[in-house]
Amino acid sequence: MKVTSPWITAPAAQRVMSMFSDAEEEAYFVGGCVRNSLLNVAVSDLDVSTPVRPDRVMDLAKAQGSKAIPTGLEHGTVTVVVEGEAFEITTFRKDVETDGRRAVVAFADTLEDDARRRDFTMNALYARADGSIIDPLGGLADLEARRVRFIDDPDQRIREDYLRILRFFRFHAWYGDDEAGLDAEGLAACAQNVEGLSNLSKERIGAEMMKFLSAPAPDRAIAAMDHAGVLNALLPGASTKAFFLLTSFEKAVDPVVRLAALGAFDVVALLRLSKAQTRQYDMLRSYSAGAQTIREIAYREGEKTAWDVAALRAAFFEQPLPASLSDDIARATNAQFPVSAQDLMPDLSGAALGAMLRELEQTWIESGFALSHEDLMQRVRPNGPV
Repeated sequence: MKVTSPWITAPAAQRVMSMFSDAEEEAYFVGGCVRNSLLNVAVSDLDVSTPVRPDRVMDLAKAQGSKAIPTGLEHGTVTVVVEGEAFEITTFRKDVETDGRRAVVAFADTLEDDARRRDFTMNALYARADGSIIDPLGGLADLEARRVRFIDDPDQRIREDYLRILRFFRFHAWYGDDEAGLDAEGLAACAQNVEGLSNLSKERIGAEMMKFLSAPAPDRAIAAMDHAGVLNALLPGASTKAFFLLTSFEKAVDPVVRLAALGAFDVVALLRLSKAQTRQYDMLRSYSAGAQTIREIAYREGEKTAWDVAALRAAFFEQPLPASLSDDIARATNAQFPVSAQDLMPDLSGAALGAMLRELEQTWIESGFALSHEDLMQRVRPNGPV
């Protein structure tokens, strides 16, 4: 089996590899770019693994005329930019000491040592410049079976970094075979090490959860996460009932909408999401439980938020989406309030003017945007509505 994706034969990738071969040094593509190529999934990051020490990698890149950035020399990583493409080049490593959050690493000389410090067998696949695969730990068989399996002892891999519990579920959601189910040994190890999640920073947990909830169909994985006690360790009181219904109502995948379906949480304290994600989550939870019509939400917040709230309400209340939803949202999104502040001046000003505009706007919304400028102005007089 070989990697045949266009990126590996592109001039930039071949130039990076020739940087090593011309100096009679080894280098291999590794990890996600190899895994995703074999699965015919989009590739985002191009990682290279080599026994060459980082200082020499810097020298080789400069000698070739490529830009070398010392992004993580203490961890053996140099980013080399070739023809505008970034390649993360990392020296073979092995773990010397771990505490469940971070590892003390030492440089290694063999590909096998480098492979054994990784998390899953499908991530320990290496490719030469010609695309031929090196599979030191049986990752190809697991990849073909779409089986997410820890390297060697699952319990040990998890204790090295408890974030691997979340990665186990995330990788199954993205790459696993739902019919075969999750690897039993790995799932048991995750359940046994749930308490270790408390060692992780909320930022790491939040970032991993957003990746997990972005998977096209994470239902089987989140059910297993819930059964193993992992979900409630992360989000106390979480319920998957509405989540499973939401996936049949949602118009597009949005991890924050899916998070809102799991329950009401202090996402700042539990997940440390971005400010934008926190605002979106709080708004969705508020609108989902509020009395505002979908038309009003569409008018005030736009088409996407209206669809998201409609899907959440349908999931929470176990009701189908209204047949007229698409038309209602489109009409509301394009509606233009026909009264302006100037229409009410000089009879009204200041706070009274603002209050009247809000009242007229709400009346207009409740009419289904049917009331005209003339209809609304008939309700106005200097001291208030008629």
